[in-house]
Amino acid sequence: MNFETLGDHVENSYIFKGSLKKPFLAPRGVYIVNNTLLVSDTGQNRVFIWNSLPKTEYAEPDVILGQSGIEDSGRNAGSEVDSSSLHYPSGIWSDGKKLIVADAWNHRVLIWHSMPIHNAQPADTVIGQPDFKSNLPNVKGIGNNPSSQTLNWPYGVFSDGQRLWIADTGNRRILSYKSIPEENFVKAESVIGKTDFTSRDYTANQPIWPYSVKVNQNDGMIVADTQFFRVLLWNNGNKEFSKPADVIIGQEDFNACGQNQFGLFPSGQSLNWTYDACFYKNGILVADTGNSRILWFDEIPKFNNVSAKAVLGKLDFVTGSENKDTIMGTENSIYWPFSIGIENNTLVIADTGNHRLVITCLKF
Repeated sequence: MNFETLGDHVENSYIFKGSLKKPFLAPRGVYIVNNTLLVSDTGQNRVFIWNSLPKTEYAEPDVILGQSGIEDSGRNAGSEVDSSSLHYPSGIWSDGKKLIVADAWNHRVLIWHSMPIHNAQPADTVIGQPDFKSNLPNVKGIGNNPSSQTLNWPYGVFSDGQRLWIADTGNRRILSYKSIPEENFVKAESVIGKTDFTSRDYTANQPIWPYSVKVNQNDGMIVADTQFFRVLLWNNGNKEFSKPADVIIGQEDFNACGQNQFGLFPSGQSLNWTYDACFYKNGILVADTGNSRILWFDEIPKFNNVSAKAVLGKLDFVTGSENKDTIMGTENSIYWPFSIGIENNTLVIADTGNHRLVITCLKF
């Protein structure tokens, strides 16, 4: 990789490809906590845990979830769905004590109430399904309306250690729980993006395809709303149940939905299939996935359609994913980054299109 493409705002960058025996395939979820690295190796239906952040290009994981061994990669471990299997795992959250995984294509979220220490360790709790043997969307199938207990393609999860939020992507909503559930199939207390738990229709001022959700210490909430090429921001997440987002990143208003705002090239204001966003210090980092870059906003925006302060992954704001440097391949720069994880000044990028992670230190 040409690390110069990351720009001047990072240092000490390196590539991590996972296990030498069977490297990553399209990893879509990353999280770092207490120097522990967690990765959803999405294309191979497994989640890895490294008890300390790897410093080399390859390192064998300490724990593999979803599979019994490093060579295995089948959907639901090549068998029927159960408490230890995964199918297209995506979003991850952990505080170092508990682990929560969005098991997206099993239409459920799995919870380990203590950090797993064994390969294929069964989850303790399932959300979205009545038991560990069920995995249909909205429990009864795609044609059925959702409820406060069901999920459909949940791609994102987040907790503050007490409350839990799930980006229930296929149902175009976010579910909120006052505490991390300890029993299966519990009901969500609140829903964001719908007037009730059974609605399927949507309007432009609601989350259209919420892929990730994050909440900061001040209860600000940020949602990557992928299908409308935007990020939605609520200044007070406690009020998100009763009102539209306060600020939109990537579009001028709720009715605007242009890919790169219908421009031929990106800009400091536009987005293209954004799949993740994180609070960092006093600002926000956005994984502008379709433009193969990370945007940095040094302050939490107060108005719609503000321009980013800096860009990682491209040398300017007007270069997109496909350019003269990617004609012969994409490995020299990040390509379709789906997820970002931050701890202190360490940034972990799921460089999904290149089947690897990029790990670097922020200088912001």
